[in-house]
Amino acid sequence: MLGPAQEFQSALFYEFNLEDHVPSNHLLRSVDRFVDLFGIRAFLAPFYSDIGRPSIDPELMIRMLLIGYIMGIRSERRLCDEVHVNLAYRWFCRLDLNDPVPDQSTFSKNRHGRFRESDLFRHLFEIVVDRCIKEGVVGGDIFATDASIIRADANKQNSTPKEEWDTTSLNPEDAPRAVKEYLDTLDDAAFGAASVVQPKFTSHSDPASQWTGAMKGPAFFAYANNYLIDTDNAIIVDVEASRAIRQAEVGATRKMIQRTRSKFGLYPEILAADTAYGTAENLNWLVHEEGILPYIPVFDKSKRKDGTFSSSDFAFNHQANEYTCPAGKPLKKSWRKMKTPRSGVTKEGFIRYYARKMDCEPCPLKPQCTPRDTTRKITRHIYEGARDLARELSQTDAYMDAQRRRKKVEMLFAHLKRIMKLDRLRLRGPNGAKDEFHLAATAQNLRKLAKLIPQPA
Repeated sequence: MLGPAQEFQSALFYEFNLEDHVPSNHLLRSVDRFVDLFGIRAFLAPFYSDIGRPSIDPELMIRMLLIGYIMGIRSERRLCDEVHVNLAYRWFCRLDLNDPVPDQSTFSKNRHGRFRESDLFRHLFEIVVDRCIKEGVVGGDIFATDASIIRADANKQNSTPKEEWDTTSLNPEDAPRAVKEYLDTLDDAAFGAASVVQPKFTSHSDPASQWTGAMKGPAFFAYANNYLIDTDNAIIVDVEASRAIRQAEVGATRKMIQRTRSKFGLYPEILAADTAYGTAENLNWLVHEEGILPYIPVFDKSKRKDGTFSSSDFAFNHQANEYTCPAGKPLKKSWRKMKTPRSGVTKEGFIRYYARKMDCEPCPLKPQCTPRDTTRKITRHIYEGARDLARELSQTDAYMDAQRRRKKVEMLFAHLKRIMKLDRLRLRGPNGAKDEFHLAATAQNLRKLAKLIPQPA
């Protein structure tokens, strides 16, 4: 029998409990167990005025922002609409049915004010990392690092070639916020001081962003999102924003390693990374200054492709400080004694070793060694010892295991872009990139905790 038509009739009283309408297997219910914002109000109290009307609860705004990143809602305007109509979102934000949802402009005002002044999002990220450590999901022995390029909110049409961009003509007081942040980061190791090479174009709307063609397609303005993870469960132990160039990414990794140790007492035995982190200076820093084994491919361009002997075909004798060629002849830094000993180190940090003309000319291997030059010379970096150690480690089974673990960083970046939809920044300037990267990493760690530690029955 056909039932009666459903007609809306407003009741005078309701008995309604949000708790009963959020499924037990809902993602936000699992995440909520690990969101500890107990000390947030005391942390932010110094940044609020003692007079004036009461503000929006900062915990409410943080919970709403977490929903946006956990559920992949990129627009704060849409986020406010979703929280207004979604019961699970209201439950997570501790809002009753009659409680109003903050206006989206509230987020912008607080972000550029007290949230940024207090470095709130960094503080929130560290709270979640500390919770991960307490829950026992961080091993602390094998770390991995990598960087992913995130497109900035800037375009080529609103940019200037590098030779036409004069920073001295800018008035810091009249400049937009993103330009002020650019001027503030000119001496920052992650941005202006990361490299003396200037980008081809500079964006007017976000000059700190890097013009890059690293994606093997049309170039664009971008930032680099740097992750340092514990490879046991792919927990992000630190995150840093930088320019989208190799030098800045290597510097960001050093900063993250030192900061993780000082903040959480984590001292990894092994660091896994790709070739971009395999420079001689970085390998030496890891081995001799930090005591970390580099399971990293060596960044080496000495391999010859014309069929002649490469540097690796020459054996180095540490005691004698000389090379031996495939024919058994020595190559020395200097063949005559100097009254004043010279280091022989070039500005680039290399030492040259030379063979003798009397050894090279009659040698039957000369066509395979140095067919164009009279004698053969070999360059060796002052940090070649760390490079040799990295090469030895690359032949072990532990190296292969570490490289497999390193792929977890790439999986996190794939999740960041495809599931959380952070493939393009909404905020401009280094601080905008920093805020978005910290909130995204916090959301990923919360999702990971919810997956690793199921709710009790």
